[in-house]
Amino acid sequence: MEKIAVARLALADAHELAPLLAAYTQDRKRGAPREADEYYAERLLEDPVAQILGARAGGRLVGFAVYLDLPDTMTGLRAGQLDDLFVIQNSRDQGVGKALVDGVLAEGARRGWDHLRWMVPAKPPAAAQLAEKLAKRGPWTGYILPVARSSG
Repeated sequence: MEKIAVARLALADAHELAPLLAAYTQDRKRGAPREADEYYAERLLEDPVAQILGARAGGRLVGFAVYLDLPDTMTGLRAGQLDDLFVIQNSRDQGVGKALVDGVLAEGARRGWDHLRWMVPAKPPAAAQLAEKLAKRGPWTGYILPVARSSG
């Protein structure tokens, strides 16, 4: 694979991000392939809290990482949280995931984070394999609570 360039994505990147978001959903949920939704990609890129790094190889977007900057109540410092990391299937095992993690860690160093928490999904297994290779298990166990949405 060519050199991997990692940089923060901007609104102009929505058309390239949309098919990767669809592939990510497909990878996680299986079922029928998802349609690329450029409007959703734009909304995500404009989110006031989430930040998105993209990885390019050969000028093509091949992966993304969504992360947050959070207060760490235990230390009084800031911490990062890596929520989503995805590399398109034909670019896996070529250093793209590590380059994205390294990019988030570099951002954390600039921001003075104490640590980076990484939310790793149970599926697909490749996600956990990368996390086990690059990180150590944290002292947390994750749970999900459904939130009732208002109809109005």
